[in-house]
Amino acid sequence: MSDWKTAFRSFYYAGAEPPDDPVMPPERTALLVIDIQNTYLEPDADPDEAARWAPFRARMNETVIPNTAALIECCRHRGVEVIFARIACLKPDGRDRSLSQKKPGFNYLLLPKDRADSQIVPALTPAADEIVLTKTTDSALTGTNLRLILHNMDIRHVVVAGIFTDQCVSSTVRSLADESFDVTVVEDCCAAATDTLHTNELISINMIYCHVMQLDDVQGYLRDSSN
Repeated sequence: MSDWKTAFRSFYYAGAEPPDDPVMPPERTALLVIDIQNTYLEPDADPDEAARWAPFRARMNETVIPNTAALIECCRHRGVEVIFARIACLKPDGRDRSLSQKKPGFNYLLLPKDRADSQIVPALTPAADEIVLTKTTDSALTGTNLRLILHNMDIRHVVVAGIFTDQCVSSTVRSLADESFDVTVVEDCCAAATDTLHTNELISINMIYCHVMQLDDVQGYLRDSSN
């Protein structure tokens, strides 16, 4: 186990008591994988942009995707529901997108739902019976019927992996916490554009909206909770 109980502490929680070990009963726990889609792994034609995004893509290929694949397999083996969320629009022109996805710049995402770049990366292909939600918002809870699905399946604990830590992951985590779900974010199954953005956001959401752990921690608690 890592030092997750004392890591990623913000100013607000610098002196707080360490949290208790979590209990994650498989039948009441879900893994939510957010936005790990082909579009974010595509090479840039502009060499300057390719260089700028090289550290992010290295983290995705070397850490986030392999770790998330391992986490998915662990959850499947333990009987934990695996759910995927992806950004994709239902209309080809993207009229159904939220305002944040229509603004110019990086967040401008026009990803029709059936196009190849909007699909989950092949290494994390959902199983036939796993739920894949399509969202046109940052928060997977706000932009889909995920809330209803979790309640219908009697899920109270949500483990989160995906990208981007400081955008869709954070927005989803905050929404889940406001709905009183117990949320765990898996640090080495997430990424932001830079390590600084990634770390800063984890410090902001840890202890209040979620607990931030490593893959090894979560796998250990899932094993313990399924005994």
